[in-house]
Amino acid sequence: MISREPTIERLATAKSLLLTPFGLDESHLARALAEIKMQRVDEADLYFQYTRSEGWSLEEGIVKTGSFSIDQGVGVRAVSGEKTAFAYSDDISEAALLDAARTVRTISSAAQTRRVGVSKPKIARSRSLYPGQDPISTLDSATKVALLGKVEKLARAKDPRVAQVMAGLAMEYDVVLVARADGTLAADVRPLVRLSVTVIAEQKGRREVGSSGGGGRFGLAYFDDAQITEYVNQAVHAALTNLEARPAPAGEMTVVLGSGWPGILLHEAIGHGLEGDFNRKGSSAFSGRIGQRVAAKGVTVLDDGTIADRRGSLNVDDEGNTSGRNVLIEDGILKGYIQDSMNARLMGVAPTGNGRRESYAHVPMPRMTNTYMLGGDKDPQ
Repeated sequence: MISREPTIERLATAKSLLLTPFGLDESHLARALAEIKMQRVDEADLYFQYTRSEGWSLEEGIVKTGSFSIDQGVGVRAVSGEKTAFAYSDDISEAALLDAARTVRTISSAAQTRRVGVSKPKIARSRSLYPGQDPISTLDSATKVALLGKVEKLARAKDPRVAQVMAGLAMEYDVVLVARADGTLAADVRPLVRLSVTVIAEQKGRREVGSSGGGGRFGLAYFDDAQITEYVNQAVHAALTNLEARPAPAGEMTVVLGSGWPGILLHEAIGHGLEGDFNRKGSSAFSGRIGQRVAAKGVTVLDDGTIADRRGSLNVDDEGNTSGRNVLIEDGILKGYIQDSMNARLMGVAPTGNGRRESYAHVPMPRMTNTYMLGGDKDPQ
């Protein structure tokens, strides 16, 4: 068997799922984009998506839920200035594609916009950060349920105070194809898995909860005995620690945040404020502050979509741009924002590989990938 370069392989997979079964090829994509460019637009693109999901949950040794779903469709977008026209369809066909294209081309009538020509196809640059496998097919249903049963047995064996165990397994196989009016073709095959465990411990009438879990862009083989044991130990330890915990005192105090879940605070308090659309519209606390000090010395915040196997990483974003490692705050100084194509154009900067869509039925927005703060030089004490 002759192996192909990963970018070409992903494009072939996307075409086999999103074009070929519906009698479509690149000529049909070019025709739809040509329909849009009959009016003056700044940008135009087609976004095809195929998503297959499966989930299992176990409680008290019984399978509580099992789910499986398939969703597919195409979103068609035209952008003129700050205006966006968007249509989508779960019917992937030439007729639906052309109908959506004719619908969105009505957006543009402003004289200052330019006509976009549909160029010859060119394959977008892409990274290879995770395997292009279908994690759902890596184990059969009985083995997946048995894996959750193993989690429960391990948790109950850890301590007699463990009264209840809940375990869940979620898998997703997501394939996207992007065709832009500039001729760019991009594709990605995105596996995603997560194993979670929640433990309830009871002692002297008091019940407390502990949880753990993890996952990323790989197959279910990641959850070997050592990994499962680590998750179980963390969940049981948290529940037992909570049994002995006393209420925290009220009032202001100095705290030290370690790595891990405290990153949610960074994500919510800082990350969203650094997204390009909020700053372009002036609604962020960081608007217009590039080059200014916005944090203490030693604080460096990055948004990095290039970390191998991480759930926030992308080979290409949902506009076909290569993901990047973007320094947002460096030593306390604001260096930039995360951008999709439209906001980057309007703000006169380059896209950062952060164009994200909720699904084919939604327009892209500049949103985070893996956002984190670098370690400093201070002793926790």
